Amino acid sequence: MPTHISRRSLIRGVTAATAVVSLAASLSACGGDSDAATTTDAAGTVTVGRLSNGAAKTAELNVTEVKSISKELPASVRRSGRLTIGVGALPDGFPPLAYIGSDQKTLTGAEPDFGRLVAAVLGLEPELKNSTWENMFVGIDSGKVDVAFANITDTEERKKKYDFASYRKDDVGFEVLKSSKWNFGGDYRNLAGKTVAVDNGTNQEKILLEWQTKLKQEGKQLTVKHFASKNSTYLALNGGKIDAYFAANPGVAYHVTQTAKSPTPTRSAGTFSGAGASLQGLIAATTKKDSGLAEPIADAVNHLIENGQYAKWLSAWNLSNEAVTTSEVNPPGLPLDNS
Repeated sequence: MPTHISRRSLIRGVTAATAVVSLAASLSACGGDSDAATTTDAAGTVTVGRLSNGAAKTAELNVTEVKSISKELPASVRRSGRLTIGVGALPDGFPPLAYIGSDQKTLTGAEPDFGRLVAAVLGLEPELKNSTWENMFVGIDSGKVDVAFANITDTEERKKKYDFASYRKDDVGFEVLKSSKWNFGGDYRNLAGKTVAVDNGTNQEKILLEWQTKLKQEGKQLTVKHFASKNSTYLALNGGKIDAYFAANPGVAYHVTQTAKSPTPTRSAGTFSGAGASLQGLIAATTKKDSGLAEPIADAVNHLIENGQYAKWLSAWNLSNEAVTTSEVNPPGLPLDNS
């Protein structure tokens, strides 16, 4: 299984709630997974953003079964009345997407919330299975997990074994002090003369170094900095030693919420596709190939988009800049030479 660049980068970009999310490890069974504690809602509603430790704004969304979509489900899933959702957040979680909440036991985050929204449209009871990243895919392969919502990038390599229903952009982004006037604007030339920090070995480092080379060829300078820890990176940002930090966009969104009431609040200064300039990377619900689940899940996502619940979910988690206009089944993914 190829390395999942976006999730790896995101994990490296997370700083807050470490002591809390590490409790996820205690939920792990011998096989590296567990039935995750989750929230319950009144019939016809799904509450998102609960127990988020300040990362989200709680919102109660009205979502009910859509019979025209639920009838598309494979007969076995329809009979079970349950949608088993793999998350892959053990051992440490990856805020704001999936982590143990402020009650120190309940799995929260944008991904489990969205899985519950999709299950509601399908008329199914959501059952969350938290596991290690590797065991999540084992769960899909074995049929113990129906679908994974876990920041999984759509790649051509993965399509050999899985079907996808896209639901969010796979983006990287720039974090700057809120007082900064600089914005990326989607053009690498706006980085000329700037000093930008990035984590070693990440997808965004690869992109940033490519831009640095282009600017050098144009007679311009981009200074790239690496720091030993996340705390060191943010100290450099707060102290004006760097102009921006280039990281996985969900990690940026999470840190922005955590600094909002601090003396040095930050903001997003723009995003870029994690797949590079030629392709918009996509995060997708992941099912076993030919299971018959990708199509109804995509239809459920499109129903949520059309009826406004999708936008409210993203807004609750400060991820509106990762919205897609439609969910697609098996859209073009990262090519085999970049998977």
